[in-house]
Formats: sequence, structure tokens, C-alpha cells
Amino acid sequence: MNKEISEAAYDCQSYTYEDIQESGNFLLKNTKYRPSIGIICGSGIGSLAESLTDKECFPYKRIPHFPVSTVRGHMFQLVFGLLDGVPVMCMQGRCHYYEGLPICKCAMPVRVMKMVGVKYLIATNAAGGINENYKVGDIMVVKDHVNFMGLAGVNPLRGFNDDRFGSRFPSVSRAYDIALRALAKKIGTDMGIENYMHEGVLSCAGGPSYETVTELRAMKLLGIDAAGMSIAHEVIVACQSGMTVFAFSLITNKCPTTYDSTHVPDHEEVMKVGNSRENMLKEFVSRMVLHMQCTEEK
Repeated sequence: MNKEISEAAYDCQSYTYEDIQESGNFLLKNTKYRPSIGIICGSGIGSLAESLTDKECFPYKRIPHFPVSTVRGHMFQLVFGLLDGVPVMCMQGRCHYYEGLPICKCAMPVRVMKMVGVKYLIATNAAGGINENYKVGDIMVVKDHVNFMGLAGVNPLRGFNDDRFGSRFPSVSRAYDIALRALAKKIGTDMGIENYMHEGVLSCAGGPSYETVTELRAMKLLGIDAAGMSIAHEVIVACQSGMTVFAFSLITNKCPTTYDSTHVPDHEEVMKVGNSRENMLKEFVSRMVLHMQCTEEK
């Protein structure tokens, strides 16, 4: 592992509002873009940022106070550019709790997006399908989440709250925008991919190990449709910041829910499935972004 990246990833403390201002001001001074839409590209979905035109890239290690990811398959950079003519800001690689970072630091990039002027957050990730109707390569639009880390007290809002960030007790009962979820369904139908699309509940666990069969069976009983290791804490911060949120998961593997299952999920499988859906996901996100931009301009 690169020593510089390793030290940057693990030598992290909590941040202040002024730290976020410094991060945001650095970006605003060095890019011509003022995007209202931010996109978090999850594992296997990072190629979306590569499709931007007239790109301006900022490696995480160059941005003041910014956390650095160490997961294979990520580019570790913020990318500003045009997605079918619409200015956007993409995180090409996110930081995960299992890398040793405080959970507030993992969600910090969302605060930087807000400081730059982002109003809409599109959060994506790779997830394992628990719902028996889900197939590898399907898209699950997130309608709600079960944040296991948060239930255990690992919440990005834990600790001192600076009111400039938002409310001490933000509601997340309607975190995932209903209108954008309906729009996603319509876009899926227009694209002819409605048979590959679902709406469901995502779990967020700490990782990095995948879940046991019994854990997955318990999740199924709770009504969870897909298992992941991200999105929930980022969405919590987005809600506190007053951002409008849309999220989806790419189903990259089927979760083993029987004790005699021989399938073992792995990260290479995740990346392979992401690459196979590259074009479909780009068109899907592009259409979502175009609608958001039109709404913003009204």
C-alpha cells in the first residue's frame, strides 16, 4: 500500500466547519464549475466519472482535510465536469468505516459537496441481493435503509454539533426523495430496463467481511432487500445539510441465505458486474441528472 495514502487515511481527526470551508474554497478556487448535483460513485460504478466531458480532477490527497480511500477499484479523486451537458461533481471512490476512519470522516465529503453548492445528492453503491427476486446486474432504487452501525451508536452526527451544519436531530424518515424515486421508475420504463429495476430497503453494515448466512436471514426477516457497507451515513449527513437525496444500488452478487450454499461473494465479482452495466448506468444517471437540472432551473 502506498505509504502516503495509508498515512492520510488513518491519521484522521474530526473536522470543524472551518475545515469544510477550507476544503470547499480550495475546490471553488480551482474549478470553473458550480454544480448543483453531486454523485458518489460506488464500487464498480466509478467509470461513470470517466464519461464526463471537459473534466477537472482533484486527487483526494490534494484537497485540504479530505479523507483518502484505500479500496482497490477506486480512483480516489473528485471529478468536476459535464454529464451530457450538465455540470456535476463526482466522487470517484468513497471512504469506508472499515478502513479505520471515524464514521464522521467517511461522510465528510458530503459536507464538502454542500459547501461547494450541491443541492442534489446521487449516492450509489454495490450491494448483495437478499431479495430472492433480485438478479445480479439489477438496479435497486433505495426507498429506505437499516443502518446497523447507527443503531449501535456509530453515527456521523455523534459528538458536538455545529449548528452551521444543520439540526442536532435531523429526521431521516423520508431521506430518499419520493418524487425522484418515481422519476427513476419512469426512466427505467422509458429505457426498457424496468425488468431490471426494483425499489427496496438497503442495509449498511461495517464490513469489510461479508455477512454470515444467519445475519442475512435475519436481515431478510427485517424486510431488507440488499446488503451494503455504505450510503446510510452519507445520506444522514445529506439530510442534516438539507440536500435532496436519490440513491440506488447495483446488485453485484446474490447473498447466500441457505446454509448449504457454495457461492462465496468477492470484490472482483463486484467490479466485474459494475463494468458489465457501465453503459446502462451512465444513461440512467444522465437522465436523472438532466431532470434534476431542469427542476433546479425552474
